Formats: sequence, C-alpha cells, structure tokens
Amino acid sequence: MNFIAWMIVACEIGFWIVIALGLFTRYVRKKDKLGLFFLALTPVIDLILLVITGLDLYWGATATTAHAIAAVYIGISIGFGKSMIKWADERFRYYVTKEGSKPIKRYGMEFAKHYLKGWGRHLLSYLIGSGILAGLIFFINDSSRTEAFSRVLLLWTLVLGIDLIITISYFIWPRKKE
Repeated sequence: MNFIAWMIVACEIGFWIVIALGLFTRYVRKKDKLGLFFLALTPVIDLILLVITGLDLYWGATATTAHAIAAVYIGISIGFGKSMIKWADERFRYYVTKEGSKPIKRYGMEFAKHYLKGWGRHLLSYLIGSGILAGLIFFINDSSRTEAFSRVLLLWTLVLGIDLIITISYFIWPRKKE
C-alpha cells in the first residue's frame, strides 16, 4: 500500500477519533466547548489529506486509485460529515449516556424521503469529489498520469446512478416494518 493510501486510512481513523473525543468530552466530561472543538477538527483532517495528496501529485507522482479515493473521501466527508456526526451523536447519547430518545427507524414514505435526502448528500459529495478530480486532470494535463482519476470518475458516476435507482425504488416499493 502506498503513502497516500496509508494517509487515507490515517485520516479516516482520525475522523472517528475526533468524533469520539468530541462526543465523550461533550456528554461524559460535560465540556461542551471542548467537545465542539474536537468535532470541528473533522474538516481539518480533510484539509490535511487534500494538501498531502496535492503535494504528492505536484512533486510528480503518477495518480493512483489511492489519490482518486482521497478526492472521493473529501467529497464524502463534506457531503455526509454533518449527518454522520449527527448520527453518531444520537447513538452515543442514547446507547452510551442513556440520555435522549432511541434513534428513529424509518419505514414507508418517511424512509423513502430520508433516503432521497441521503442521495442528495451523495450527489453533493459526487460534485465536490469529481470537481476535485476534474480539476486535477485539468491542471496536471497529462492523461498518462491521471488515468486512475478518469477510471474512478466513471465508476463513481455508475455508483451514483445505481444509488438513484435504489432511491426511486423506495418510492415505488416502500420499506415495510420488520
């Protein structure tokens, strides 16, 4: 595994560590401002990954799938970051501190509408990540060095389309209570 791939793993671990620290500090230690500080570090982790990936490519590295996944990671982190933190916050509050209400399980049209919002976040993530990839392809201006970006863009476009089909299917065949 190359350096960039390890940086993605480190950033993902770091993302969940700062979220866990933020939630622990906020609910167990009862220090809201410090907890918010930890939660606010999540975009800093994205910025670090972006800078490291950009420098690696600037210094002449041929783009790999790991470089492309870094852009995907950044797009997803920005598109889903707030909702992931909210998801973790609700579960931490209910399952760890035994406060708050049980997280909601959605069914029927409510689930379909919620899933549609998730697809909207996926679309936003795609626009950010693919924008980064397209920008890098444009600036590097050497298709032999950016072939991995084009492959990942094509695959992600396909995944986004499949996710849209799944989203539409929930409106046609709503999820039933178990």
